[in-house]
Amino acid sequence: MASAQVPSVSVPWLGAETRAPARRQLLRLHGAMACVDILLVACALVLSHAVVYGLGQGGGDLALMVALSPVLTPGMFGWLRLYHVHRLSGPEEFRRLLLATSILISGLVFISFWSDFSLSRGWIGVSWLLTLALILPARGGWRAYLRKARSRGAFTFNTLIVGTSEEAQRIGHMMRDHKLGFRPLGHLALSEGDVCEGDLPTLGSIEQLREFVRSTPADCVFLTPLAADGPSMQRAWHPLRMEGVEVCVSAGLPEVLLSRLTVQPLGGLMALSVTPVRLSGVQATLKRAFDVVGATLGLILLSPLALAIAAAIRMTSAGPVLFKQERVGWRQRPFQILKFRTMVNGAESLLGSLKEHNEASGPLFKMKNDPRITRVGKWLRRWSMDEIPQLLNVLKGDMSLVGPRPPLRAEVESYEAWQVDRLEVRPGLTGLWQVSGRSDKSFEDYVKLDLFYIANWSLAYDLFIVLKTLPVLFSRRGAY
Repeated sequence: MASAQVPSVSVPWLGAETRAPARRQLLRLHGAMACVDILLVACALVLSHAVVYGLGQGGGDLALMVALSPVLTPGMFGWLRLYHVHRLSGPEEFRRLLLATSILISGLVFISFWSDFSLSRGWIGVSWLLTLALILPARGGWRAYLRKARSRGAFTFNTLIVGTSEEAQRIGHMMRDHKLGFRPLGHLALSEGDVCEGDLPTLGSIEQLREFVRSTPADCVFLTPLAADGPSMQRAWHPLRMEGVEVCVSAGLPEVLLSRLTVQPLGGLMALSVTPVRLSGVQATLKRAFDVVGATLGLILLSPLALAIAAAIRMTSAGPVLFKQERVGWRQRPFQILKFRTMVNGAESLLGSLKEHNEASGPLFKMKNDPRITRVGKWLRRWSMDEIPQLLNVLKGDMSLVGPRPPLRAEVESYEAWQVDRLEVRPGLTGLWQVSGRSDKSFEDYVKLDLFYIANWSLAYDLFIVLKTLPVLFSRRGAY
């Protein structure tokens, strides 16, 4: 029986292109990234050698390590799929960079041992830090370049979406701005006569999938949750095996970090396993150790600035230097949060008269031009310097360096049942909510980000958020 004839497909936003060059573009990008990585690792090795041993000292071992870097660097980074930046989230890329750098430096130490070169522990630590210090900004630059290029349509895969459900429509709508690396051509229905009501055309049915792959510039076929069931999967999978297109299957799961997912065979099928996160035992001890070390270093480094801020507050406005307020912490236990005072004395008594000017959603109160804020307070809030005393809360154990925003009791009393889960961990000095927009987010966005953080916690994720907090503070975006 002859297959149904496939109509000519017109996709206005695709232009005259016959095949998106995404794969060729990505190959060139991977090559450029590998060259930059080799150069940066070699620079880190030279700099660490100069710092530890001095200039012009011990040339043999340095020459050997620099000579090996063009082989070891792309080999290790490629093995950990660090050149698939178009598919990695920021936290997952950061975790893999930590692992790759650790293995790379360990490999060089092992080689030097067998080559009769001795490397000090100081060199190991300095080279590890310098490698990360050079690689991380470069990776941020590649991500910025990829985002900008995708906004122009580059590095995007022409995609056929199988399914016409509401979920399929939502996926198609998300793909339209190209940020995810897909360029949707349209939908294929699971049954004849089904039509997608979204902003993408319904091109035909799943029975015509192979013909559409051959007659359109499709690089990828995306199977939505309903299309990924047993019979539909078989109908879609078999025609695509020899067509040279990528097949993406929606797992229908809420967003989780890639490091928590493993693929397992199950009776001829493939199943996704999500590793549970348990903030107890060894993991809780590691997080607490990270908090204590980080807070101690922060207090030591910031103590001169803290003294200057205290003097400025004392000289410019009446009232105490520190502001104390009861907040709700871990498992709804109350604690006194510490901040540098940024408002006039007795500011809380004036809150009632300002409620009608609230610019935040939910139980939060936010006001960009709050008249209660002092002149010094505006500067402190702009740079989040008012939160330095919370390092004492971290040392005491009331807070963590990274965690959900600590709420007021009145906020907690208005929580819905699902929002209370954000109190299952210690509140944080910074968090995913801060590096994702700070005060620009709605209350519901805050809660969703907090719950995502709790569900995907890891020590590497905490370190990623701490490092990402610094450029967010300097950008001053959403700070008031």
